[in-house]
Amino acid sequence: MPYRICKIIKVENGHMLSKHKGGCHFPHGHSRRIELVLESGKLDKNDMVCDFAVLKSALKEFLDTLDHSMCINTRDPLYKTLKKVYGNRVIGFDNQDPTSEVVARMIYCQVKKLLKGAPKSGHKKPIPSKGVRLVRVRVWETSTCWAEYEEQAP
Repeated sequence: MPYRICKIIKVENGHMLSKHKGGCHFPHGHSRRIELVLESGKLDKNDMVCDFAVLKSALKEFLDTLDHSMCINTRDPLYKTLKKVYGNRVIGFDNQDPTSEVVARMIYCQVKKLLKGAPKSGHKKPIPSKGVRLVRVRVWETSTCWAEYEEQAP
């Protein structure tokens, strides 16, 4: 059984679901709780899977882009206008609604890149990638609703 850790990060984030026929079609926000679960078959020299502080630091820049941003389907009629007015605080999702499921997959892919040694600008300590695997990302939309994404282990 591998060792597992979970890091929880909170962001305030809005979205619009253009394909939704109810209230979620309109701009609204969530206090999202993002859970990152990592595992390793062995511990590092500090007897850890990964230092929580190092993980948080490495993800800060990426997760800051989600905080206080509005996620919108690029096909939404308001996308171009909002993007022009609010710039990088509007995050476009190419021809898909930014549901919590889609957001969980996007975060998973970004964290996986970090673990594979993608540039970690300005980080004194890199995330140890040898033997560390991202298991899943769970995104809480409300206190009673979450979506998660994980890939099958090779």
